[in-house]
Amino acid sequence: MRLDKYLKVSRVIKRRTVANEACDAGRVLVNGRPARASYDVKVGDKLEIALGAHTVKAEVLSVSEYATKDSAASMYRLLEE
Repeated sequence: MRLDKYLKVSRVIKRRTVANEACDAGRVLVNGRPARASYDVKVGDKLEIALGAHTVKAEVLSVSEYATKDSAASMYRLLEE
């Protein structure tokens, strides 16, 4: 699954366009490297998202095309905020 879609489906970022712009600006790191929106997310990847003064670090636990509001939080595990 594309990185921008994963961020939207897992509800880390509310809108896919915002996720896409964050990737283009280099504010999303995957395994310590800047990633493009087209990056293919895999289980075990470590994400670091810098939005303003707030930085979120998370590990990908599952990749699912569709997720309900309840199951979205189980797609990742926060490492630190």
